[in-house]
Amino acid sequence: MRHLKSGRKFNRDTDHRKALMRNLCTSLLESGRITTTEARAKEVRRYVERLITAAKADDLAARRMVAQEVLKPEVREKLFANLIPRLAERPGGYTRIMRKGPRLGDAAPMVIIEIVD
Repeated sequence: MRHLKSGRKFNRDTDHRKALMRNLCTSLLESGRITTTEARAKEVRRYVERLITAAKADDLAARRMVAQEVLKPEVREKLFANLIPRLAERPGGYTRIMRKGPRLGDAAPMVIIEIVD
């Protein structure tokens, strides 16, 4: 039974799943908008929302936590310099998911996830 077990596995082992989420978080914070499958978008939303909420503290612990998840230094600086001041008064809901339609190859539901302004 899966009682109280949260998160999707995506048929990957733990290291591969963590790398996938880090890469999706970094890409989303870098460009502001990415196209991916619905399941991946719903999962990466959890990571990005927690990351932005923690980064709003803007102290050393927050910067170290962000450094663990966001691999590119320029994206980390963009997060603290540009995104956090824009989202400072927002209490949550930093991302938006919009449906795009099925993917041509395998009919997987595709969505666009973006950072809300």
